[in-house]
Amino acid sequence: RGTALQLLFKMSYSCSKVGDPRPGQPYKGGNFCAFLPDNKEGLKTAKLLKKAFERGLIFQIKSCNGEERVTWGLIPHKTSWDGGKARNGYPDAQYLREVGSVL
Repeated sequence: RGTALQLLFKMSYSCSKVGDPRPGQPYKGGNFCAFLPDNKEGLKTAKLLKKAFERGLIFQIKSCNGEERVTWGLIPHKTSWDGGKARNGYPDAQYLREVGSVL
């Protein structure tokens, strides 16, 4: 199956901005981890995900039980290296094509 690239995101606690569910309200951050295959296509996808992150497209702020928190946005990520598609992991032969079309 090969080796994996591991993408780590540490989102700190902060205040939401205009366009978020409740602008000016504090929100909880969190640690997020995603995986890509360590090959040419995986590296290309990682570069595209980096651009999406820099543009604020990877995460969103959602209100959950009266509390604002950072969650994954609409761009799909593999959060497990195994377990298959059902567990948001690999193997998933369509994932790189799907995320590439979203990006």
